[in-house]
Amino acid sequence: QLQLVESGGGAAQPGGSLRLSCAPSGGNLDDYIAAWFRQAPGKEREGVSAINSGGGSTMYADSVKGRFTISRDNAKSTVYLQMDSLQPEDTGVYYCAARFRLEPPFALPGDLRESRYNVWGQGTQVTVSQ
Repeated sequence: QLQLVESGGGAAQPGGSLRLSCAPSGGNLDDYIAAWFRQAPGKEREGVSAINSGGGSTMYADSVKGRFTISRDNAKSTVYLQMDSLQPEDTGVYYCAARFRLEPPFALPGDLRESRYNVWGQGTQVTVSQ
């Protein structure tokens, strides 16, 4: 059964960068749409970014557009989230999620909603502060 493992979280200063990775355990991600979600303290989990199985189509929450970049390397079966110009409000636990690429089609707003995904990682902490 496919499981996901996130890595790359940690501490950064405002304006800094981090890169998160999401790799599978017990399978591969090639046929899966993948996404990143985050949950700040005291807030609900929110969709950050998603990418289709081939890597040619992506989507972002308005709060991270122009600062975050999602990508994937299917040869390594890994999905990445490059986070630049980090701000304190980016602090939270970041989760990788995946769903099989077939119906429904990859599209907004569904693929930034938790309910669309059925495979989740355990999360990695990102803290942005001086």
